[in-house]
Amino acid sequence: MRTAYLLPFTLILLLLSCSSEENTVEDPLVDNNSGQESDTGDNCPASIGFVFEESNGIVSIEFENNEFPRGWVLKNDVSDVSGDGYMQWEGTPSMGDPGNGMVTFPIRISNTGVYRFNWKSSYRKGDNGTEHNDSWLRFPDADDFFGMKNDGSVVYPNGSGKQPNPNGASKDGWFKIYRSGDDNAFKWQARTSDHDAHDIYVSFETAGTYLLEVAARSDFHAIDRILLHQETIMENDAVALAANFSNKESCK
Repeated sequence: MRTAYLLPFTLILLLLSCSSEENTVEDPLVDNNSGQESDTGDNCPASIGFVFEESNGIVSIEFENNEFPRGWVLKNDVSDVSGDGYMQWEGTPSMGDPGNGMVTFPIRISNTGVYRFNWKSSYRKGDNGTEHNDSWLRFPDADDFFGMKNDGSVVYPNGSGKQPNPNGASKDGWFKIYRSGDDNAFKWQARTSDHDAHDIYVSFETAGTYLLEVAARSDFHAIDRILLHQETIMENDAVALAANFSNKESCK
């Protein structure tokens, strides 16, 4: 009789044990999925401390809204700039060795696709618009980074593993980005490839956080603002929309 009473009790214990084991397996699966989502780059990069948020296909940044290494100088001696002024490189030129005086702008992309890059810059020494007119630019973790002309001609930075490459300086995934013209007023223009000007584009296939890197090249090149806009937005419209600057979110 004692054995008869024990059998149902034993079966109940076994069922409870199986149910407990099944629940234990499910919980780690939920945690792993959550971890994979954060790996896409949605998080704020704590090592830098902030991220600029894209909105409606626009990333608009005051260039001086960052921390800068020695050599970059904040200036405010002209009227055609916004914010606190502009940043001017007054350190040693880095004509063939990109990375000196590097500044990183993390950007969080929600609307994926191909974006055009532009900046508002000037040369602040002399009267020759082909001197003191460029800096280095790189997107190290974007899906693609290239220069393109209206006729479809495309160039890729040296070191990217892609060809053709631009005329003039380029190295380790960096483009030399210049502005042309002898009028040293601050203007929107960003091009690469000497004597064969290509506009600048970058592709983000997955929503997440990416790095935009700027490094010094010519001394007395001055930068006021940075703009990224989806290629479907016309340049003039993008510049107008860029009056609303991107939210700068601090890492928690």
